[in-house]
Amino acid sequence: MTTNGRSRRVPTSLAALALGVQEGTIRQWARRGKVTRYGTRRQALYDLSELAALAAGETGTPRT
Repeated sequence: MTTNGRSRRVPTSLAALALGVQEGTIRQWARRGKVTRYGTRRQALYDLSELAALAAGETGTPRT
């Protein structure tokens, strides 16, 4: 997912909602280095396509 050549980055709450997981799961993935954290010190942003690929690998089935 890209907009004007840039990846789609969303805050933690929207990333969790989009993938159907808890916000803590997103933060845990970032701490473990499974997903890249973008944004500022005060607000984390995550690449939606990167999260979707990780979630599909974690569950073994792609999400629709």
